[in-house]
Amino acid sequence: MELILKKDVQDLGFKDDVVTVKAGYGRNFLIPQGFAQMATPSAKKVLAENLKQKAHKEAKVIDDAKKVAEALKALEIKITAKAGGDKLFGSITNIDIAEALEKAGQPIDRKFITSGIVKRTGKYNASVRLHRDVVIELPYEIVAEK
Repeated sequence: MELILKKDVQDLGFKDDVVTVKAGYGRNFLIPQGFAQMATPSAKKVLAENLKQKAHKEAKVIDDAKKVAEALKALEIKITAKAGGDKLFGSITNIDIAEALEKAGQPIDRKFITSGIVKRTGKYNASVRLHRDVVIELPYEIVAEK
């Protein structure tokens, strides 16, 4: 079943992509939730026209995302957590990284941060997706609370 995505869907595609999925996934989840629409020939023509019109506007959005990426690369993120030795009491997730970025003045939605679950102190990297073409590696450090 071919669908046109109306919104970004994790591990499937970005807005305005034409994707092929199993019929049940499309009929029972994507279409009712408003994430996709059927990819009929007329819908594909409308999509092609919209993509042509969006092309020059997209360049400005990419430039803005690159400016934010440069600002993020300049930051040094240190997250303090309770720890016994080098093992944390609890864990650090993308929610904690999003909170640290917000404190530093760069609010990023936690859905766009991929870091995994960290349970030890040390230096790690998180992947931040600012745009479909702009993805950066953000280094951060977890330090024990004194």
